[in-house]
Amino acid sequence: MGATKTSNATQQYERHPFQLSLSELLNAQQTNIDSGLTAAQASELRGNYGENKLEGEGSVKWYAVLLKQISNAMILVLILAMALSYGVTDYIEGGVITAFIVLNVSIGFYQEFQAEKKMDSLRALSSPTATVLRSGNVEAIASMEVVPGDVCIVKTGDTIPADLRIFESMNLECDEKILTGEAVPVAKDPEIHFSDHNELETGVGDRLNMAYSSSTVTKGRGRGIVVFTGMHTEIGKIASSMQGAQRKPNRSLSRKQGKLQPAKGIALRFWDGWGKFLGLTIGTPLQRKLSKLAYILFGFAILLAIIAFAVHKFVVTNEVAIYAISTGIAMIPESLIAVLTITFVTGMTQMRKRKVLTRKLSALEALGGITNICSDKTGTLTQGQMTLGKAWIPGAGIYTVSNSVDPANPTQGNISVGPAKSRAEMDVEKIDRGEQVDRERSAAALAFEVPSQKAEKDQQRHGPQEKQTLSGDDYPEMIPELESFLNSAALCNLATVRLNEQEGKWQTTGDPTEVALQVFAHRFDKGKKILEQDVGWKQITEYPFDSTVKRMSVVYSSPFDDKTTIFTKGAVERIIDLCDYVGTGDKRREMTESVKDSIYEQMSMLADQGLRVLALAQKTWEGGFDEKSDTPRDDIEKDLTLLGLAGLYDPPRLETKDAVKECTNAGIKVHMLTGDHPGTATAIGKEVGIIPRDFSVLSAEVADSLVKTAAQFDAMTDEEIDAMPELPIVIARCAPNTKTRMIAALHRRNAYAAMTGDGVNDGPSLQAADVGIAMGLAGSDVAKGASDIVLTDDNFSSIVNAIEEGRRMFDNIQKFVLHLLTSNIGEVILLVLGLTFKDAASFSVFPLSPLQILWINMVTSGFPAFGLGREPAAYNIMTRRPHNTKTGVFTWQIIADMLVYGLLMGILTLLTFVIIVYGPGDGNLGHDCNTAYSASCDVVFRARAAVFAELTWLIMVAAWEMKSLRRSMFRLDPRSESRFPFFKDVYANRFLFWAVVVGAVVVFPCIYIPGLNEKVFKHRPITWEWALSVGATVLFVAGMELWKMAKRGFGWFVEEGEDGVGRDKGLGLRQGFFSFSKSFSRSTTSLGKGGRSGESQV
Repeated sequence: MGATKTSNATQQYERHPFQLSLSELLNAQQTNIDSGLTAAQASELRGNYGENKLEGEGSVKWYAVLLKQISNAMILVLILAMALSYGVTDYIEGGVITAFIVLNVSIGFYQEFQAEKKMDSLRALSSPTATVLRSGNVEAIASMEVVPGDVCIVKTGDTIPADLRIFESMNLECDEKILTGEAVPVAKDPEIHFSDHNELETGVGDRLNMAYSSSTVTKGRGRGIVVFTGMHTEIGKIASSMQGAQRKPNRSLSRKQGKLQPAKGIALRFWDGWGKFLGLTIGTPLQRKLSKLAYILFGFAILLAIIAFAVHKFVVTNEVAIYAISTGIAMIPESLIAVLTITFVTGMTQMRKRKVLTRKLSALEALGGITNICSDKTGTLTQGQMTLGKAWIPGAGIYTVSNSVDPANPTQGNISVGPAKSRAEMDVEKIDRGEQVDRERSAAALAFEVPSQKAEKDQQRHGPQEKQTLSGDDYPEMIPELESFLNSAALCNLATVRLNEQEGKWQTTGDPTEVALQVFAHRFDKGKKILEQDVGWKQITEYPFDSTVKRMSVVYSSPFDDKTTIFTKGAVERIIDLCDYVGTGDKRREMTESVKDSIYEQMSMLADQGLRVLALAQKTWEGGFDEKSDTPRDDIEKDLTLLGLAGLYDPPRLETKDAVKECTNAGIKVHMLTGDHPGTATAIGKEVGIIPRDFSVLSAEVADSLVKTAAQFDAMTDEEIDAMPELPIVIARCAPNTKTRMIAALHRRNAYAAMTGDGVNDGPSLQAADVGIAMGLAGSDVAKGASDIVLTDDNFSSIVNAIEEGRRMFDNIQKFVLHLLTSNIGEVILLVLGLTFKDAASFSVFPLSPLQILWINMVTSGFPAFGLGREPAAYNIMTRRPHNTKTGVFTWQIIADMLVYGLLMGILTLLTFVIIVYGPGDGNLGHDCNTAYSASCDVVFRARAAVFAELTWLIMVAAWEMKSLRRSMFRLDPRSESRFPFFKDVYANRFLFWAVVVGAVVVFPCIYIPGLNEKVFKHRPITWEWALSVGATVLFVAGMELWKMAKRGFGWFVEEGEDGVGRDKGLGLRQGFFSFSKSFSRSTTSLGKGGRSGESQV
């Protein structure tokens, strides 16, 4: 049995766990099936057995990172320059270049290796999770944290996290073909005994009381004790065969696929290997794009080297060769990929802090471009902590729960019982209450006598109410109608409610909806455990909840007779159509159309109060029922008797409304796709601000399109959907295929959409969305596997946080790309035009020596770029519209800035060289000044020093200027109340601040240290020339500021939400503000059908 990296402890038992009885296994594991392990036990076991993962799984290979560093285009050029230097016996040059190569590869390797390890650890957090019982609480933890002895809870769609000994199951079936090769799921039976079976004779697939790591639950639910983890599992034993790399299509060398297939396969394999080596076929789209950019620039570098040779008529001396290669190096932004990788890691870390786990790096690029969010309601927009607020029970009235703060505590709160009233009666009461309020207000100012007849009438109307309010042990008496309702609520239910006597608090497990029903049953001492153990109800089988039919059923044998009872709960519309009767006992009546209408009226009144309404029903099954029989669901769920309606209240999260407002300000539209009744969905939608409370301000056509049911939406053709003035903001009774159609409709309107999901059937819609978002708490492993990011708290505001972080990262990538390429352009302009400076021997005199170029490229530029990648979010990051995802990083503004700043940088440095050489120097370019210092080269060496200092400072100050592409460096945030916030703003990013300061100061030792200056950098100490370098830096800052001012003043490259542009054009539905207000739309209203790439017009 394999050992983990943290321990050599093995996981062994007297006999294999499938042969042990439950009591034997519990004694061996020292665990408790009701409360699970304690935190201390779990920690100790993790220390003994290590993490639950396969050896080598997901770990980054150091040699792969090192190879990636060496295959960098810039390193390849440097290796060529090093070889050339040694070839012409210039050992100083060659030694320095060698040191640069080693230093650059070492730093790059260390940074990227640490970044990749951190990225692996963050990815591991979003790997399949396990639901375990720890200290009586159900917790969702990463699968690698599971330890032997954990009580694990599994359900349909889950991936089994470790090898389990099943002790409780209901219709549990697992797909184990990864182990056995059998495509048919295996039904689990915890009651079967293997004590007299031989371990070798009983194959893995025949051990029906075991569930194995990496298999998936295809049906049912169950609980089991973890017996093996990591390399000790069955899958761990064959891990070596399971971890082999799989080839892409058409890579086969077999002639069976055609005579040319071997040649084709070899060519494609070679391209895969070469592309991976160069970074062109791996990584995110942006990483691949920037890798291609690096090699395009490499091509330009070769062209520049050829130009340098051509200027010297291809008389290639060692200096010419080194300069040509150095000129090429100046064209390559060597830090680009490394900065991008570190920026991604920083972004993932920040996301983790904000409750978001990133499964795919491409999601980091995509988040900033989201225009529409399609979100679930329960647990995402709302708290996911339901309380049964009202229960309508035919023949008994309406039971109302009030003053209950803790949803898990069945002893808290009051229960009111009153008669059920029609909507007409409720409307009359509402009018009367209004009149009563008016009278009370009038009486406060003016007392008048009410006629006796009127007073008598009011007394009759508002007199003693047929209502009883009770609390604690004085709950309403148990009547047959209530008991039947409670039996169905408790037994057709997977949740548990228990009092933790040690902590003195109530604990629950299960879906919030079922918890609310179970807590309500516990209020009357009718909990599931009591009914099964004390009363004698025995479960035979279960038909689990199915999102397509929206109901669940259980089959129980009655303790009072030999009959079988079926309990069903689900969506009201789906249950009522299956019912023939309403009520029980002497209150039972036939389901007629008028009765059905009255039930729908009750449901509508509950839904209008924001309650999620479920129907509960039952029927008696005639004859016996075999638990192993395969009775069709349709035969079970028919001829039912409706027992009542349950109205569940799930309050919106406190932060949801603000998050919706933030989305509106950011140009993002929020859609709610929920399985609830339209009335419930509409009420919650109004409460959180997704739709306005008053539709009268909208046109009838638009108002009609805002709320739809899935049936209405799915019945429409694509053409009809596209013709709608506005896609639905709320879709009720939503089915999985409805989500997929919604994504397709958004894509047809050029929207960039995010979709949330948690169920097994949500996989297609999560994959169809541009960004799939899975729920970390309530989500299935299937949903998480199909998603791009996972919310650890299932909170809508976390989505908004992720979008903000995505926008911050996109901004920062633009900033450091601009910074690196600007310095490259400036250097190329200086070096290419510098070829025109020729001495008496007609050799070009270089304005920068090769090692100065290397120093600036490798030391000066890199650290400020890293700093720009760590910039905090801009002040207006969530008041701009989403960026255009098709344009990407290289917008016209970035291209224009790059050319303007690069040209300015190149011209200023060139002018400095010209002024020094052709001013006081009288044009004396000396003799052989590219090789060594002599008296005739004094002017050239001093000019090089001034240019070196100036170029370094321009690159440094450019980093501060590029903190904002449009705002002045001296006032980055126009909202700042400080008179001169420059120092505060630049110090906000301390890494960038010190990178700039240190980079600027290092210039002095480079110029003044003897030996280092003349022999290595080929420059001399300077005096008055400092004025030129300082003056050029001031001019450069002034030039950048003037260019930014021109962009702001003339509106060049402006985006909506920037510089106050775009806020006053068009009318739009401003979610979260309950008003019909101005929107961000540029050419059409947000209620119009127009659209463009990267901008939502839905």
